[in-house]
Parts: sequence; C-alpha cells; structure tokens
Amino acid sequence: MLTKKQHDLLIFINQRIRETGVSPSFDEMKDALDLRSKSGIHRLITALEERGFIRRLPNRARALEVMRLPEEVATSRSRSGGKGFSPSVVEGGFKGKRQRPAPLTAAGEGVTELPVLGRIAAGTPIEAIQHEVDRIGAPAALLGGGEHFVLEVQGESMINAGIHEGDFAIIKRCDDAGSGDIVVALVDNEEATLKRLRKKGASIALEAANPAFETRIYGPDRVAVQGKLIGLMRRY
Repeated sequence: MLTKKQHDLLIFINQRIRETGVSPSFDEMKDALDLRSKSGIHRLITALEERGFIRRLPNRARALEVMRLPEEVATSRSRSGGKGFSPSVVEGGFKGKRQRPAPLTAAGEGVTELPVLGRIAAGTPIEAIQHEVDRIGAPAALLGGGEHFVLEVQGESMINAGIHEGDFAIIKRCDDAGSGDIVVALVDNEEATLKRLRKKGASIALEAANPAFETRIYGPDRVAVQGKLIGLMRRY
C-alpha cells in the first residue's frame, strides 16, 4: 500500500521513462506533484526505493529504474491489452502469496496469538499497520508483559541487523525507546518505518542497517515511536 503522493510519483516516473527513456528531474517531479520543495521528493523517492518499487542507478545522477508497479496498475494494463509491466525484481522473490510461518511451538499452552497488522518498510502508510490482517502464534516466554503485535518486513533496509524481507517482526507497543533501539516510528503522522532510533541532541535519526540506504534525520516533533522490536520469526 502506498500513500497517494508515493503512488502519484511512481506513476509519473514510470510514464516519463516510457515516453522519453530517461527519468524526470527533481524539479519536474516537484512540479508534477505540486510540492514546494525538492526535499519532499527526496523523501518520497527514498520510501519507494526502500519498498522495492524503484532503484537508483549507480554512477548516474538522478537516474532511476522502476522495478515494479502497484498491483492494480499492472492488472489494469494487462486487462486493457497493453504490454503490462515485467519487473526484473519480484517482491521478496516469490510470485505467489507468501505463506504465514508456523508457530515456533505447538499450539496450546505456552503460545500466544498475536495480531498481524500488515507490512512495514520505510514510507508505509500508517493505515497499513492499524488493521489486523491475520493472527500468528508466538512463544509466550518470548513476549514478557505488555501489548504486542506483528508486522511482516518488506525491503532490505535493515538486512545488516539480521532483519530480512519476509521476516515477521514482533513489536512491543510503546511510545518511547532508547537510543540504539530498533523501533516502529511514525513520521509526520502519516508514514511508518522500521529503523534504529538514534537520539542526537534535539534531533531524531532513523538509521538503516544497510549502507545502500541513508540515515534520515528529523526534529523531535516529527517522529513518534509506535513500538519496539523484541523478536523475529522466519520461515525457511
């Protein structure tokens, strides 16, 4: 799920590349989305990149490649008889629906069912983590006290922290965390991201665990902690 601005920018970039063979400039993207500054475009591009919709081509200024389109766009083109979209990278490497992991222990005593509230990556709309989409069993001994929920990880921005695409992140709901904790952070009250929190004086840094993704720094009034990572589940 994309925010409207993310969706509009992705479609604009794809259309411009199809028409001209080159990606639009930041100024063209800013004007197309009626934004006041290029910093907003930079944030949208970072979100699209971390979610696997686009990638920046190395050694080429502002060169972008569209990796995939939203499902409804690709389906619509296919039905209309168009060429459709053939991505070179398929999300998570799976063409079908990803299977939910089996509980780590047998169902029954010692297992707590947790709500799965969707998928998490940089730029995930907050609506995507507010509604239960599934339930999954987790060992009660792993949880401790408090309220917990689960998010499926999308993208590779935290791969060097051992968090991979398709992992199920167990999150303890809280509204504060220490510097160095991996958290679900809400940015500007509209986008959620899974990142390492760093407190730098009066600023908050959301740090990726992958050198391909940059650290994003915000004022404290722009970031709200939604929960802290306490564990992962993975299906092999």
